[in-house]
Amino acid sequence: MFLRSQLDALLRDGARGAERHDARNLQRSWRKFAAFAYVAEQYGYVYEGLSPVSPKGSPNPYFAFRRAPDAVERAAATAARHPAALQGGPLPGMRPGGGRLRPLPEARRDVELLHARIQVDYHRTHRRRGLAALVVLPFVMLIPLSQTGFTATALLVCGAVWLFFAALWTLGLALARRRLTRYGRVLTAAGITWPPNSH
Repeated sequence: MFLRSQLDALLRDGARGAERHDARNLQRSWRKFAAFAYVAEQYGYVYEGLSPVSPKGSPNPYFAFRRAPDAVERAAATAARHPAALQGGPLPGMRPGGGRLRPLPEARRDVELLHARIQVDYHRTHRRRGLAALVVLPFVMLIPLSQTGFTATALLVCGAVWLFFAALWTLGLALARRRLTRYGRVLTAAGITWPPNSH
């Protein structure tokens, strides 16, 4: 259901010649979203990274797909090879049947590289996602403190709560950095500099 709506939105943008198509991960799997990105490229929209319309710190950001110079030709060739794609038929580069976003062997490497690029982009947002909450949390805790009074015990409890969330954020940041490093190595081994403006 989500896949059909995403494909419909992509093809609508293609039909009106939109220079950029924005999509969120509605597949509940980053690998499936990478497979969707591969399909999008067959219809003329090349994965570009985080979209400028994506809210900062969003846990489910938008990703941008830029219209390729040969988008019309790509889309026409794909539609000719896969005329039943929108009716539940096989998608370009994907296995037919239930899963629909399971890459064929010849598409697997491209999907893996798209997955690595998407993961680098996604995990770069982790620091922004948690930092705002850590800054706001002390002000939120003023509400119960104003009811119970600013006693030493209440302040210690609030401090412990803040430290707990700060530790969770730090752990998440460390895990995100590890993933960035891992996926960065995959891209470097393939000769891909990502993000392109990271110099």
